[in-house]
Amino acid sequence: MTLRNPIQLLLCVILILLGLEALGQNQRQKALEQQRLEILKEIESINALLFDTKDQKTNLLTQVQSLDQKIKSRERLIRLTNQQANYLTREINSNLNTIDQLQEELKDLKEDYAEMIRQSYKSKSEQSRLMFILSSENFLQAYKRLQYMKQYSQFRRAQGLEIEERKKALRELNELLLRQKAEKEKLVQESRLAKTRLDQERKDQDRLLAELKRDERTYTAQIQDRQREARRIEKEIDRLIKEAIAAANKARGKSEKIATFELTPEAEALAADFKNNKGRLIWPVAKGRVITPFGKRRHPQFPNVTQDHNGVEIITEKRADARAVFAGEVLQIQQLKGANKAVYVRHGNYITIYNNLVEVNVKKGQRVYAKQSLGTVFTHPKTGQTLLKFFVYQNTQKLNPADWVYKM
Repeated sequence: MTLRNPIQLLLCVILILLGLEALGQNQRQKALEQQRLEILKEIESINALLFDTKDQKTNLLTQVQSLDQKIKSRERLIRLTNQQANYLTREINSNLNTIDQLQEELKDLKEDYAEMIRQSYKSKSEQSRLMFILSSENFLQAYKRLQYMKQYSQFRRAQGLEIEERKKALRELNELLLRQKAEKEKLVQESRLAKTRLDQERKDQDRLLAELKRDERTYTAQIQDRQREARRIEKEIDRLIKEAIAAANKARGKSEKIATFELTPEAEALAADFKNNKGRLIWPVAKGRVITPFGKRRHPQFPNVTQDHNGVEIITEKRADARAVFAGEVLQIQQLKGANKAVYVRHGNYITIYNNLVEVNVKKGQRVYAKQSLGTVFTHPKTGQTLLKFFVYQNTQKLNPADWVYKM
């Protein structure tokens, strides 16, 4: 009996380790699958938002830009799918080794159990259990023999249970292997399909790029016109913010020449709260994608053209609401000449700006809360694009919205 205890203990340890390993593998696989689903959602979003246009000729630049984003997402999807398949291959190989180990242990256990049964029947043929006890020299010896027989019987039952546990573990591992192999095959098929689509998207992109090159001057001029318009709007934003700071400081009896907001304790607390939520702010639209990032960069299709943006451009669905990313107060509602409306929301000494609105739902001085609708984003009648231009400032300092909004 004492010789079998270490074996039983080892079995328990093996089963526990297998359980922990399976749990870890399952969590890792879930994390990979979550990433894959997010990329698929990105591609779906690109299809829904970036390709929903009315006039394809007018939107040739947008189509090229959309395809570029889609190709990058598709490439990430293929890499991740292959990573999942490779991970499953390692899991399958590991489980096959475990099955071999369990089968070997089960074989030894069955042989041991069979020998024990043979010895038991052999013992029965030589003398009955009753005679074995009655032949004892004294009561103590008879008691010990009785206890031995009980322990032996219990040990046999334990051995039987141990064999059943091994069989169960083998069945579960075999079922897991079948699921893993089916899952791997599905991932391999998805990867092949994604590669086929990627090849087609690259061909489409090459065709569109060739079309762009044929009329490069026209498209370059369009980009430069948009850039000049963006600079004009951004210049007006800078001017309005400076005026708002001066007006707010004057109302508090402070110098108008100070370039930063003089904060009340309440405004200071709000600013601190806004800063503490950096990287966790909600998106200014419920559904959207950034198509023009913050900062200076070369145009991806026309390297000779440099773009510089103080904010980001987000493409969204038609009739989408622009929503406050954080609680604050409406600082200003701006109507630029030749442009749509903009709502400025102040959060202490931080300002978020929601530009290109066709309708506005709030008033100057109104308190707003996170996710509150500020207005409706304008949809261009020719291009069919619904674009929100979103900015983040600290006093007069331009900040990258992608640093503040969650997963922008």
